Amino acid sequence: MIPSARKTLITIAAISDIHSNVFALDAVLADIKKRGVDQIVNLGDILYGPIAPRATYELLMTHRDDILTIRGNQDRQIYEATEAEIGDNLTMDFIVKDLPKDAIEWMRALPFDCHLSEDVYLCHGTPTDDMVYLLEDIATGAPTVRSDSNILSLLNGIDSSVIVCGHTHIPRTVTLSSGQMVINSGSVGYPAYEDDLPIIHKMQTYSPHASYALITCIETPQGKRWQTEHIKVAYDHEAAAELALKNGRRDWAFALKTGRVL
Repeated sequence: MIPSARKTLITIAAISDIHSNVFALDAVLADIKKRGVDQIVNLGDILYGPIAPRATYELLMTHRDDILTIRGNQDRQIYEATEAEIGDNLTMDFIVKDLPKDAIEWMRALPFDCHLSEDVYLCHGTPTDDMVYLLEDIATGAPTVRSDSNILSLLNGIDSSVIVCGHTHIPRTVTLSSGQMVINSGSVGYPAYEDDLPIIHKMQTYSPHASYALITCIETPQGKRWQTEHIKVAYDHEAAAELALKNGRRDWAFALKTGRVL
């Protein structure tokens, strides 16, 4: 049987959770450039990290006209930090000292979410909370995919065909009973971490590679079809780990080298 005619309508590159890793960002943007992408979207958590906040910001600014960016919870954490919080957090102190004032104001002006089109909706965590994981339940201390009904409830009425999120650093595509596709692009710059909110849990990709997603809409005689390709990009993760270690974060250095939690 001859395959049906297929036409690519749009290809979107989704990046998220750069976390000040300019080495990973540079490699990902170079990879995207080779792929004929129509739109790049950045889902937040951009400059928080002990690697290279200023250099990451400066690289992003050279691509400012090409990338649509929303904010993440740790972008807020930077511009909302009090003097006491900065004093108690060596990494935050490093970030605030490293970043120019216009970087702080740029993050402050970023939108919470974005309807890229009628079909595509962007958020960092969920449509109502940038601290909540949309796809993962971490009640056991490790991520498992939420139930279909739970994810639909967290979408809070968003009926876009494609929902793109970040926050968990775990690349994943889930198709819901509604026919909607939810895509987590994974993390460009930080492949594993441990957090104690809402409970202690670990997110690990078991690889040092930078992650992003290609999302393509294809027109067929039967209508639009969406597909996802999760991309893993090799980069100089040793250089990123060296800076993290230099800035007092042995845990980050280990995660950057291994994709595992120390």
